[in-house]
Amino acid sequence: MFKFYNSQTLLTERLVKGLTITLSILIFLVGLLAVYIGILQYQLHSMNSQLDKRLREKTRQPLSLELINPELNCLAANMNKSLKAEETLRLSGIREEKQFKEMIANISHDLRTPLTAIKGYQQLMEKEELTKDQQAKLHIAQKHADELGNLIQHFFEYSYLLNAESEPTIESFNLTNLVAECLAESVAVFEENNLSVCFKEGPSVFAFGDQEMTTRIVRNLIRNCIAHSAGDVRVAILAEEYAQISFKNPVANPQEIDVKRLFDRFYTADKARGKTTGLGLSIVKSLAEKMDGHTKADLDECELEIRVELPLWEMP
Repeated sequence: MFKFYNSQTLLTERLVKGLTITLSILIFLVGLLAVYIGILQYQLHSMNSQLDKRLREKTRQPLSLELINPELNCLAANMNKSLKAEETLRLSGIREEKQFKEMIANISHDLRTPLTAIKGYQQLMEKEELTKDQQAKLHIAQKHADELGNLIQHFFEYSYLLNAESEPTIESFNLTNLVAECLAESVAVFEENNLSVCFKEGPSVFAFGDQEMTTRIVRNLIRNCIAHSAGDVRVAILAEEYAQISFKNPVANPQEIDVKRLFDRFYTADKARGKTTGLGLSIVKSLAEKMDGHTKADLDECELEIRVELPLWEMP
């Protein structure tokens, strides 16, 4: 009985010792795994920080790792390749955009000289004794020359906007009065195109922006209406979250208009007629954004509304 007790105790001690060793080994392995996972987390955090720094500081520094891990090294290498490819595409886009700006500027300047000569000869022909048929043909030629002049003006204004580096002069001004003055100076042009304008005047609305840029916006909206309106134009100045300029006019072919693309450069709803370059509303959008404003377009059945929103200034 005494011997059995000793054997049982010895067996128990051996089992306890074995379990202790096994448990120690497991704790050690778990510790190593925890350290390894911690190092991996640190490396992932480092990669994320490096990416964030690239975005904030616009640097070209490649990602680097301090841990020898095949999968992480492969991930970092592929990310560096992707970043380099993206940087190459970005620089290529910048170069192409610069070339495009230069091309637009050159075209707008080069076209003005021959157009001036054409109009000069047309004025000389008007002084000659012409038959009714010749006068009719001359008037048609003059009309097309005027349209070409408007296109060139758009190109010139657009190229100026692309290359201008000056900041807008931000100040408060009476938006209602500014729009009323622009409409008044365009009455003759509206009448020539058999259009009338209904300007809904209410309490004066004050905007916070650049007066010259806003004037150019309104003039472009007027030219857009004259070129595309199929009926009378309605203009309103609203004061909500923003100071808003609203131009509404009926259109002949609403199914051909994509309101989501109206402010894209060179977009024309009626490609068959090809009357404009589509730059007018693109200029409006660019000018509005320079003043922290927005542009919107809505089409309700046959009525198109172009809306420009500028920062609202409330009188103290």
